[in-house]
Amino acid sequence: MAKNYYEILGVQKTATADELKSAYRKLAMKYHPDRYATASEAEKKEAEEKFKEINHAYDVLSDDQKRAAYDRFGDENGPQMGAGGGFDGFSSAGGFGFDVDDLFSNLFSGFGGGMGRSSSARANAPVRGRDINVNLTITFEEAVFGAQKTVSVKRSETCSSCYGTGAKDGSSVKTCSQCKGTGRVTYTQSTLLGQMSTSTVCPTCKGKGTVVTEKCTACSGRGTVEKQRDIKVNIPAGIDNDQRITYRGEGNCGSNGGEKGSLVVGITVKPHKLYKRVGDDINIEVPISFADAALGCTLTVPSLYGNKEVKVPDGTQSGTVFRVKNCGVKKLRANDNGDMFVKVIVEVPRSVTREQKDMLKRFGDSFEARQYPLKRAYEDKLK
Repeated sequence: MAKNYYEILGVQKTATADELKSAYRKLAMKYHPDRYATASEAEKKEAEEKFKEINHAYDVLSDDQKRAAYDRFGDENGPQMGAGGGFDGFSSAGGFGFDVDDLFSNLFSGFGGGMGRSSSARANAPVRGRDINVNLTITFEEAVFGAQKTVSVKRSETCSSCYGTGAKDGSSVKTCSQCKGTGRVTYTQSTLLGQMSTSTVCPTCKGKGTVVTEKCTACSGRGTVEKQRDIKVNIPAGIDNDQRITYRGEGNCGSNGGEKGSLVVGITVKPHKLYKRVGDDINIEVPISFADAALGCTLTVPSLYGNKEVKVPDGTQSGTVFRVKNCGVKKLRANDNGDMFVKVIVEVPRSVTREQKDMLKRFGDSFEARQYPLKRAYEDKLK
């Protein structure tokens, strides 16, 4: 058994189309989601359910055929099959009393949405607002440690003067005279099979059942206005290049009570002059002299958390990598950090004096073959 739609709208069973419309508009404005933007989640949910309930009740009672079925059978869909197994939709007057458009709607509903009375229902169905996509460029340090930024967006918002109706006031919304508020018109024509009725969306009100006689001056009848808004964006520590942050409800407003779209912020991280990020780790290359590599040394390496000392043992080869724990990027879904990897590059002097050459020659001659294992292995392969 369906709910009591008359009680939901607070009207008598004898209510006229205008009385239904007036009651619906008052309740729709009272429970419109935009009025609960700052309410608690529980209140928002309750208002949303109430708003859907009001919309459905009005959709049934504003449609003459649905209302008649509801009054007779307690359900707007009526009986699907007669007691003898036949469809109740055929009349006994010799003509066809069923809605041909509804028949095609049922036949083709599985192919992506159909025709028929559902068209007028779709005209009044809630539609979610469009998302807004913006790009935000941040520094390497802001990506590592997090930051708060402000983005400026232009978005459509529900007009605060008419609450999205597009009308100057309540008296400016009238029941459509062509469809009598049903959102549909029926055309009847004679055929060889008798009288055939075809129902279609009302061309005057586009299936809404109402028309605006005097437009809202604030939005020129659109029901929405363009606003420039500055929105704070919280950058979480550890975010990476090309990742996105989504803020629900910060996009364009919906229509017919539909929810607002989202603000989607795409992140671009500027490259750093020293560091390269690989996942949650950070790589850095540090050049050292030939002497430091041969004799060993202690390097002072800059990190995101201050200078760190790295001990380089004697005989270190170029390209050797040293690990500094917990000096990388904070992990987005964990409380620990990645690591920093220090790669040493042994730099050979580009020019030397004659005296230095003599010193290096004597220095080179002092080494034995076993002190150059890579060179010796290479020469063995050549034999």
